[in-house]
Amino acid sequence: MAGRPNVVVFDVNETLSDMEPLRARFVDIGAPGYLLETWFAGTLRDGFALTAAGAYAEFSEVAEASLRVTLAGVDGLLRDVDDAVAFVLAGFPALDVHPDVPDGMRELHRAGIRLVTLTNGSVPLSEGMLSRAGVLDLLERRMSVGEAHRWKPAADPYRHAAAQCGVSVGQMALVAAHPWDTDGAQRAGLTTGWINRKDHPYPKCFLPPDVTGSNLPAVAHALLALGA
Repeated sequence: MAGRPNVVVFDVNETLSDMEPLRARFVDIGAPGYLLETWFAGTLRDGFALTAAGAYAEFSEVAEASLRVTLAGVDGLLRDVDDAVAFVLAGFPALDVHPDVPDGMRELHRAGIRLVTLTNGSVPLSEGMLSRAGVLDLLERRMSVGEAHRWKPAADPYRHAAAQCGVSVGQMALVAAHPWDTDGAQRAGLTTGWINRKDHPYPKCFLPPDVTGSNLPAVAHALLALGA
């Protein structure tokens, strides 16, 4: 049975960051807004595929390549492909956290839980977002899967994060909005919390998370109650 963690590691993209403003950037270049999901899913797929093949590429490289493929099938783009790709990707530094994130992180911090991040993306890109939200100083470490040269949900990044924090995997909990991420962390030995922001069913092919909530405060409360 999972116990209360000593360290909580947060996924970043979509878990902490609200990527919805990028949708408008697709529309601004003459592409359908629904391509936001298509492109991001393709980025994750390609990053996972490289990891499965024993290779590695940075998120920025994979995201750009995936976006070029996504936009190749769009008729009537209002910019050439190079400009369109640059315009969409330029929206990343301007993203903000979901409104519930600061309260959830502060609840964990007040309880004495150490907080870190582990992203498939870029650490520097998230710093402005976390600073604007007033939570950057709550995080003792911000990590990328680039340190392990393998994308989550491979086990190596989770184990690397625990080692960097000086704890066993059993003393660390991952909080993520992605079932594939909670499944990967669970298989690596971490406690897991799933934020079900969109009220979707959890895929039965994955190991279930230890706690679930519709927002970060709910997941934080449930993590703190483990083992009580």
